[in-house]
Amino acid sequence: MKHPSTIHDQMGRAIQLTTPPNRIISLVPSQTELLLDLGLAHAVVGRTKFCVHPKPTVQNIPKIGGTKKLKLDQIRALQPDLIIGNKEENTKEELELLMQEFPVWMSDIADLSAALEMIRQLGEITHTSAKAEALADQIQANFASLRPYQAHPIDCAYFIWRKPYMVAASDTFINHLLAQAGFRNVFGHLTRYPAITASQLAAAAPPYLLLSSEPFPFKDKHIQELQAICPQSVIRLVDGELFSWYGSRLLHAPAYFSNLRKALAL
Repeated sequence: MKHPSTIHDQMGRAIQLTTPPNRIISLVPSQTELLLDLGLAHAVVGRTKFCVHPKPTVQNIPKIGGTKKLKLDQIRALQPDLIIGNKEENTKEELELLMQEFPVWMSDIADLSAALEMIRQLGEITHTSAKAEALADQIQANFASLRPYQAHPIDCAYFIWRKPYMVAASDTFINHLLAQAGFRNVFGHLTRYPAITASQLAAAAPPYLLLSSEPFPFKDKHIQELQAICPQSVIRLVDGELFSWYGSRLLHAPAYFSNLRKALAL
């Protein structure tokens, strides 16, 4: 199949690709994992230091910095024919510099629908449509199993940072997945990732506090700190990757959400 000469990314930008991409750099951990799960290890020539899955494969791929602090000279030396980034995870300034030199395909993901669209589009771009379609269809089917939970949502707060305390709020992929899993975000009236005070948390008094494993590595000792603020709340450490990664890891998220609710006796 002849590769389209012009494609569009999720930000509506037109990108010129004259050949199938054989030298891809991924700037986003969840999208790197997706590319490798689509069988493209031979084509991925660069990844960020946060691209850690699947571990045996990524170890052989050169690192080009962090998601928000790229090593542009290393990227140039790798001469990619396609760079894959994300509106939220990468910085506008660095992306604009790269766009002057290379084709850069951008994802823009706030919900499951956009994530599935991204999976299918990257499958088309990389000539792995059959695998990508099958993956997206299975993810969609797995999430359909969560509908009974959505009929009986429970209040929670989802923490991503400490000092200051920061939570996921509206207009985030995490907030969307919380709703999919049958949780109602008590800070959903706020925007993006707001900092909140101990007094705000005490006033909200959510019955459940979910502490993400990333980007801040919450541990058991932080549970005690928050328990003092919300003595009636049930507090749990949760897998941040399954609440925020929007590539092939979504395949496993619904089962995790279901087990989490069972563990909370809901």
